[in-house]
Amino acid sequence: MTDDTDLELADLRVIRAIAEAGSITAAAAALGYSQPAVSQQVRRAESRLGLAVVERVGRSVRLTDAGRVLARHAAEVDRALTAASGELSELRGLQSGRVRFVAFPSASPTIVPRILADLAERSPGLTVTYVEAEPPEAVAAVREGRADIALTFSYPGDRDDPHGASAHGLAVRTVGSDDLLVVVPADHRLAARTTVDLAELAKEDWIAGCPRCRGHLLESCARAGFEPRIAFETDNIVAVESMVARRTGVATLPRLAVESFPVLPGVRAIALPGEERTLHVVTAHDAERVPALRAGLAALTRAIAAIGDDRAYRS
Repeated sequence: MTDDTDLELADLRVIRAIAEAGSITAAAAALGYSQPAVSQQVRRAESRLGLAVVERVGRSVRLTDAGRVLARHAAEVDRALTAASGELSELRGLQSGRVRFVAFPSASPTIVPRILADLAERSPGLTVTYVEAEPPEAVAAVREGRADIALTFSYPGDRDDPHGASAHGLAVRTVGSDDLLVVVPADHRLAARTTVDLAELAKEDWIAGCPRCRGHLLESCARAGFEPRIAFETDNIVAVESMVARRTGVATLPRLAVESFPVLPGVRAIALPGEERTLHVVTAHDAERVPALRAGLAALTRAIAAIGDDRAYRS
């Protein structure tokens, strides 16, 4: 058996691809290799290590303990290579490089397009990708090396805050806040108000959203002295407003969600003083050392500031 230091970078890439894709065939497609080439790479890695890295289970394969160890470290190696590539890109004037974003759904039509346009103008040599995901999945994507920059959110007192233990080893920074609004039918008794207290809506039927939003609604209403009567649940913002417009209930929505498209006829959005969610950016530590990621973070900061400026102008 040879020493483990004979492990090759190609081994790690193949094993990581198998872990992410779930099969040798899917890993080959993701890497742009033939299936026999990936199988041969696996056999060579196992020969060098003297350990099996995959095992057959019926018609599929799964990683062994050794394979899972390698897949876990492969993400760290990939981040190190990205950092090295980024520093070399800086020497070339940032004419190349990669930045992979992931962000929550209501950021997709509001913040993300500004980021992409900013980078296309200021750093046209960069390869930029974007995937939409809720905060827990976004944090996991950064931790596992599938994304470089995650834009996430949390609510005060969130018992399942993904920026706690699950973000261990990552850098988490607060980059802004997003206040909550209550949406009511246009002919609702409170529709003419500019602000409202949750306690004034204690007898309403409620429409709840994503699990984190639902949890925050329950906690906020508890602080206001009542338990909301949740009649409907949906993550679809358009569906929420449509239900409200037809007087089936009321709901709270983040301002970014309300701003993601024109408010539907028959709906009014009213401010809830003191109710907001916090926006975070999650990266590997020292991400700014990588020029491409530094450019991506700067574009994100400018995008959030621009939205704040637009709101101030409209008010």
